[in-house]
Amino acid sequence: MMRFTPLRPDPRAPLARANPVAKLGAAAILMAFLFVASGPVPPIVVLAAMGASLPLTGLSVRTLLGRMWPLLIAALMVGVFNVALAPNLNGRPDLAGGLSLGLRLLAIASAGVLAVVTTDPTDLADSLQQQAHLSPRLAVAAMAGIRMLPIMAVEWQLLGMARRARGVDAGWSPLAAARLAFGKLLALLVGSVRRATRLAIAMDARGFGTAPCHTIARPQRMRVADWGLLLAAAAVGAAALGIGSAL
Repeated sequence: MMRFTPLRPDPRAPLARANPVAKLGAAAILMAFLFVASGPVPPIVVLAAMGASLPLTGLSVRTLLGRMWPLLIAALMVGVFNVALAPNLNGRPDLAGGLSLGLRLLAIASAGVLAVVTTDPTDLADSLQQQAHLSPRLAVAAMAGIRMLPIMAVEWQLLGMARRARGVDAGWSPLAAARLAFGKLLALLVGSVRRATRLAIAMDARGFGTAPCHTIARPQRMRVADWGLLLAAAAVGAAALGIGSAL
């Protein structure tokens, strides 16, 4: 349940005050470098740099790790499957390839998580319209998606309570627990799609998106620190590739 609840960082933290588009751009830059990188060294460098920037997020390390542990498990599983199902040319398990792929996925996901958890949804919508020049429909849709996360958390809890009331329990079987969790995720997905459809119809009924222009209540600007964040992301990505090539 807690994984669906948005985090609330300290608004005085440097990354929390940064422009949302700048944070998304910095994450995209790191992801681009990681996509072309090879070997386990570049993602380790990027993860170390993001770990060093955690004090700037306004969130505690314990809080972030408590939310991001599914990413650690997913990266581990991807690495294990890659080792088991994709052997090297000699037919032996490719341990280095599995480790590299798992670390790259973890670094890519972590960059996106840090950019999103330090951003207010309303500021994100305003910045997407002003700096990224997206249409109000897309910008407000992104804001609505983030705003819906607490409702998804409540629905996840209600689904679990309803199953327990009917006597549905996995017991000590991990396979049964995985099957029940998949069923809950499917029910959560169906409910989310229905809610998104009703929200879209309600917004269209109120005339949203029909006016040629919209006013912005809270202007967003690209400051010097925001450009510095983009340059820092590019420097970290270049350093990761350079260190990886040197080693």
